[in-house]
Amino acid sequence: MFPVQDINPTRRLPLVTYGLILVNVLVFLWEITMSEAQLQQVFIDLAVVPANLARDGFFAPESILDILRSMFMHGGWDHIFGNMLYLFLFGDNIEDRFGPILYLVLYFVSGFAATVAQYLIDPISTIPNIGASGAIAGVLGSYLILFPGIKVRGIVGLGRIGTMQEWPAWMVLGLWFVLQLFSGFASLGTQAQYGGGVAFFAHIGGFIAGVVITFILMTIIPQPPAEQRRQIAYQRHS
Repeated sequence: MFPVQDINPTRRLPLVTYGLILVNVLVFLWEITMSEAQLQQVFIDLAVVPANLARDGFFAPESILDILRSMFMHGGWDHIFGNMLYLFLFGDNIEDRFGPILYLVLYFVSGFAATVAQYLIDPISTIPNIGASGAIAGVLGSYLILFPGIKVRGIVGLGRIGTMQEWPAWMVLGLWFVLQLFSGFASLGTQAQYGGGVAFFAHIGGFIAGVVITFILMTIIPQPPAEQRRQIAYQRHS
């Protein structure tokens, strides 16, 4: 399914989600002003390069900056469009549930965990790892735990024809995660890079981190049962 809407209204304007999308878009607009050679050098100098992490360590100031900067860089129009679409659809509800500060904690810690997961697969790679995918995967993992029964509306392809259907979030996001697992293990032995491959283990690591962090945050901010959250959302929608 290609999701286009989740039927899950929020109680407040998701300013942090909109801000993250804005920063990602602005960085991408800066990227497209460069030549291909200039852009590749920027990725090497400012983004995560696993071999550099192996040399400097994850908690060196420059490594932390590289990880943060990488979360706002993208390798093409389809890359940023897909990431921002998922962040727009699912991020607002996580921000709404946990508040802006804890939402940012979940987002950036998931992004950090995604970098660790991809690094462990190929720690000597000299190919820059870029994209918000790992952090957004954490948002998806959180959404799966908080809103498993919420309906997600999207396009399901049937040959050359697409139909609009509604699936529960657990099915949409669960299938997405299973696809990452299969693709990730199928990609072992190949170099993971945007354009020549996708960093699937970053997605897997970010998603799992989002799930774990959500369970931790739910002990801090108790949540109604999943079915009650779904009913509240649909009452607010009607």
